[in-house]
Amino acid sequence: MATKRKSEDVASRLLASYRTVQVGPASACDLPSQVELAAIFEDIRDLLYPGLTGRVVRATRAALQMKLRVVETRLARQSWLGLCHRARLSPCEPTPAKPALERRHARDMTRRFLARLPELRSQLASDVLAAYAGDPAATGTDEIVFCYPGIYAITAYRVAHALLEIGIPVVPRMLSELAHAHTGIDIHPGATIGEAFFIDHGTGVVIGETTVIGRRVRLYQGVTLGALSVPEGQRLRGKKRHPTIEDDVVIYANATILGGDTVIGRGAVIGGNTWVVRSVPPGARVLSNNQ
Repeated sequence: MATKRKSEDVASRLLASYRTVQVGPASACDLPSQVELAAIFEDIRDLLYPGLTGRVVRATRAALQMKLRVVETRLARQSWLGLCHRARLSPCEPTPAKPALERRHARDMTRRFLARLPELRSQLASDVLAAYAGDPAATGTDEIVFCYPGIYAITAYRVAHALLEIGIPVVPRMLSELAHAHTGIDIHPGATIGEAFFIDHGTGVVIGETTVIGRRVRLYQGVTLGALSVPEGQRLRGKKRHPTIEDDVVIYANATILGGDTVIGRGAVIGGNTWVVRSVPPGARVLSNNQ
């Protein structure tokens, strides 16, 4: 009886806290499922890298069509949940009167994403080849795909970025955090990253939302492409806060590059353990004090 009274007391206090302590706006609908999105991402990896994910995928038209239908059904539902949740949290985007419209919108967006898979494969192929060319320890491109955390994180980024461009809310960030938890590499889906992107080792890499990265850029572990800390906070939403990295730049371990006005010029080399908050001209070498 005492245990029951204690649980009733805790429940009452929790209910009171829900009314007085707001962690986030209340929502009447479910959020997308992190567990379900993880399974969907593995299916997408099967389509992007058939035979290189540890799961048997037959590269036949019939088998691919079946896999695509499965991904479409599951991803459309998660996209729909994201749309519903975001609409209910935003007073500027009231929920449509008919849920069927939301479902059709989610299905259409999902199909647009799936239509981009061949394009994503081309982008990722350039990333895989860049990793192989840049790492003499690699024994083949197959090893790059199924062993390298950088390629896993870049794959999640390119998928999440495509979903974000199409307009699917919530899901892209959840995918990026899935990869973050899996690899220790944090790439915001809003970043813009060119082809042949290589992250070696990768643990601790952070790439912020408004970062722009050109082609054939190489990063090593611990690199931060971040924003300067400022008191405005939310008032800077949508503004360029993170650096621009031009083509053919190499950034070594534990370098920190901050600020939306900071541009690292083409072909520059940023040494390890450096702190950069001003632009660097093309071809320059930036070294820390102890280098």
